[in-house]
Amino acid sequence: MNPFARKSDLPYGLPPFTRIREEHFLPAFRAGMAAQAAEVAAVVADQRAVSPATVLDPLESSGALLGRVSRVFFNLSAASMTEGLRQIEDEVNPLLTAHRDAITMDAGLFAKISALYADRDAIEDEETRRLLERHHDEMVRSGAALPAADQARLREINAELAQLAATFRENLRADANDLAVHVEDGARLEGLPNDEIAAAKAAAQSRGVRGYLLTLRLPTVQPALTALKDRQVRRGLYLASVTRGRRGNVYDTRPTLTRQAALRAERARLLGFDSHADYAVADQTAKQVDSVMQLLTGLVGPAVENTRRDQAELTARLHADGFEGELQPWDWAYYAEQVAQERFARDSAWLRPYFELDSVLRNGIFAAAEGLYGLHFVRRDDLAGYEEEVDVYEVFSDSGAGLGLVLTDWYTRDAKRGGAWMSSFADQSRLLGQAPVIVINLNLSHPPTGAPTLLTLDEVRTAFHEFGHVLHGLLSDVRYPALSGTEVPRDCVEFPSQVNEMWAWQPELLRRYAVHHETGKPLPESALDSVISAQSYGQGFATVEMLGACLLDQAWHQLRADQPPITPEQVEEFEWQVLARHGLDLPAVAPRYGSTYFEHIFGGGYSAGYYSYLWSEVLDADTEEWFLRQGGLNRRSGQKFRDELLSRGGGVDPMAAVEKVLGRPPRLEPLLERRGLLPVE
Repeated sequence: MNPFARKSDLPYGLPPFTRIREEHFLPAFRAGMAAQAAEVAAVVADQRAVSPATVLDPLESSGALLGRVSRVFFNLSAASMTEGLRQIEDEVNPLLTAHRDAITMDAGLFAKISALYADRDAIEDEETRRLLERHHDEMVRSGAALPAADQARLREINAELAQLAATFRENLRADANDLAVHVEDGARLEGLPNDEIAAAKAAAQSRGVRGYLLTLRLPTVQPALTALKDRQVRRGLYLASVTRGRRGNVYDTRPTLTRQAALRAERARLLGFDSHADYAVADQTAKQVDSVMQLLTGLVGPAVENTRRDQAELTARLHADGFEGELQPWDWAYYAEQVAQERFARDSAWLRPYFELDSVLRNGIFAAAEGLYGLHFVRRDDLAGYEEEVDVYEVFSDSGAGLGLVLTDWYTRDAKRGGAWMSSFADQSRLLGQAPVIVINLNLSHPPTGAPTLLTLDEVRTAFHEFGHVLHGLLSDVRYPALSGTEVPRDCVEFPSQVNEMWAWQPELLRRYAVHHETGKPLPESALDSVISAQSYGQGFATVEMLGACLLDQAWHQLRADQPPITPEQVEEFEWQVLARHGLDLPAVAPRYGSTYFEHIFGGGYSAGYYSYLWSEVLDADTEEWFLRQGGLNRRSGQKFRDELLSRGGGVDPMAAVEKVLGRPPRLEPLLERRGLLPVE
């Protein structure tokens, strides 16, 4: 009777959401772990000579039941958390961590993997060889070669870290909900678009309070700061954003993040690394922390210089409005929007009616995927998602063959974590005969009943970005599930998604999807040119806030186990010391994420890896130039990018794949030019 007991009979193995109940999860988790443990034991007990067929294939085929229940559970806990799911997560996280440790530290399995690894050069197939190297490296990095006492301590650390990450996520979600800014007088929301005001009113009604509620998005700078005229409301919204997780209440995330930093440092030392950052970067394309720091610190000087020029201009506008003193962080986005409106005729409120979600999706995102890769998307109203507002699309190639499913979950909910992300309910694998089932999540405000969903330019960019991840998973064509789609080094995983952002601003596509939702008229040519030109404005600020987050991440994770741990009370001081050391202590520009709400590194998988956004952007900026030299949006260049990179997942060296596309190693100059960081002549 448990729907996880066998593979779903729905198309592509889509989970049968209408039949899944919370009481199904724990029994399925327990059965799945037991089944995989038995499957791995059978691999170890197999007396046949070690080979990919006797070791790698059965290992990659193991854990089918556990995979089914895990993907559904953790997607739901991110997008639709309930108290019941929270209790299950608390119970199952340590069990899953112990289960994973038992496999990655299994002496018999490690012996077989090591025997294969010693003769890896004899394996001609590159994908199989890379899979073997990944399994071997993962087991070594998980402690398989350590003495028993160190393995025992490692298991304790891993279990505690898993629980701490879950606690961080939940405390952040709860505190973000708790800190939503309550405004009773609607006149104080002057400047916000009408649909955003309506969304704030609906948010207040849903929580049983009068007036309006401005809910918080994940990054520091909240979108409403660009439009709110009332400076005190802007201030309140900004302070709510940056105080998440640090108020000393039950949702305080400082104890969890400082404990994580200390445990990660201890684990790194056990595994023979100086710090968690050294451990995390060693199996990435960067390889060395010094390489990461060289990129980050090399961008600081030009970015700060650019930012100071903009700050002087924005401060003059603040004074012209009758305010004295320095420009504050809650002022920056508001006055920068004014500059953009005047310099580029870019009025965000005026533009939003031209960026309606359905048009952006069908005539923009889907159209780009069709033009580049020959994909066609058909909505399947007969297939149910996990929430009523989740839509399901079947994806076809231009030959008519079905490739998989894409689920779209666009809107914010109190039960949904912040930010935007892509995930999967099934990963493509030729070994398992499995097609991909992918989900994309954003946190858009709900429009009033019957009204369209209108996007800001940042939301348009985010939608294209996350769909780049979707394409990476959807177009995967590998044998092994461990190498499928986005299973690439962390510092390259953002590369395809950042490349996909470029199509949002290409004139031929903008003309198709930027259409007024009421009149049907396309965005005027002058406004279209302004939208494109304005993409380069504010890059100094954007780079500084990104560098602040990247360097905070590195600072937390370059801490060594032999150093005194940072206490919860020292978090703010630690942050300012880091920023000051790197010349980023600009009072008007905060890091993109503060430590206490930095979910990527303390609640997700980006610890010591947030640099990957800038690292990948080096590749992205160069690849954008390559696409434009090939004629822009066309099947020939799209097919090459698909064949050499998107379809290969982790089955090839990602840097070698980039070089095959470009015909040469990547260059840094396109990134500097894009971000306005080249010297001013």
